[in-house]
Amino acid sequence: MPDAKVIPLDPEARRSGDEESSPHALASALGFLRRRLAGDYDVDDFGFDPELTDHVLLAPLRPLYRRWFRVETLGLENVPATGGALVVANHSGTLAFDAMMTQLALADEHPAHRHLRMLGADLVFRLPFVGEVARKGGHTLACMPDAERLLGQGELVGVWPEGYKGIGKPFSERYKLQRFGRGGFVAAALRTRTPIIPTAIVGAEEIYPMLGNVPLLARLLGLPYFPLTPTFPWLGPLGMVPLPSRWLIAFGEPIPTEDMPEGAADDPMVVLELTDRVRENIQQSIYRLLVQRESVFF
Repeated sequence: MPDAKVIPLDPEARRSGDEESSPHALASALGFLRRRLAGDYDVDDFGFDPELTDHVLLAPLRPLYRRWFRVETLGLENVPATGGALVVANHSGTLAFDAMMTQLALADEHPAHRHLRMLGADLVFRLPFVGEVARKGGHTLACMPDAERLLGQGELVGVWPEGYKGIGKPFSERYKLQRFGRGGFVAAALRTRTPIIPTAIVGAEEIYPMLGNVPLLARLLGLPYFPLTPTFPWLGPLGMVPLPSRWLIAFGEPIPTEDMPEGAADDPMVVLELTDRVRENIQQSIYRLLVQRESVFF
């Protein structure tokens, strides 16, 4: 397929989070509609539609990012402007808002407005509508071949190796990293010789404090867990509104892989050691951010 054509939002409007106030907003919207109706847009082999992502999929997240969570980003200079890199972050919050806010931070705040191609659990792609939206947003299944292919094509790839253990952990274990699995993400970075960017996220733990779980309901619904929070399910649909915690997202210094010996990706000891190094880096960064954050909600 040809390279996807990206028609970005007005840069000043995107940074301000108020596209409606931009003098170019109406012209941009009309141009977008005209191109969609004419079929004048491209998607890549994964189904990624960058223009739809910028104009439609990320749009409802921007008010959450700017005004509800008031996200502050640190270390954006550690994310390369071009070329492949693997963003590895902690996972929490009952629902994966942390992944979406990280994607938006890089799309809107990074000088190169980079798209984060996230690796998701199979449940995401089995859900009606959700799976299709995820594909349109540039994301794919968390498997080694897809990760290596994206990294090899120079894409910025995001992974949350704690998986369900991270987002479904009880509030009493907040900001304590769970196991990082078998290190498949490290092997992918080693094979493609792309840097690993340890990323720490503070704030997501408080949006849905998980006080309990109902395993029977979770099994009946085919979910990894059924959360009980201070507001859900007691307040019905209102219980789905996340609490307005303040967020910090810190992109750490890249861990290079290009100098690793040939075949390092197939050496379990090398992979395990590097996985532990990335995990410890993120955990220590979380501790620093917790000290830095002045308050949880204000």
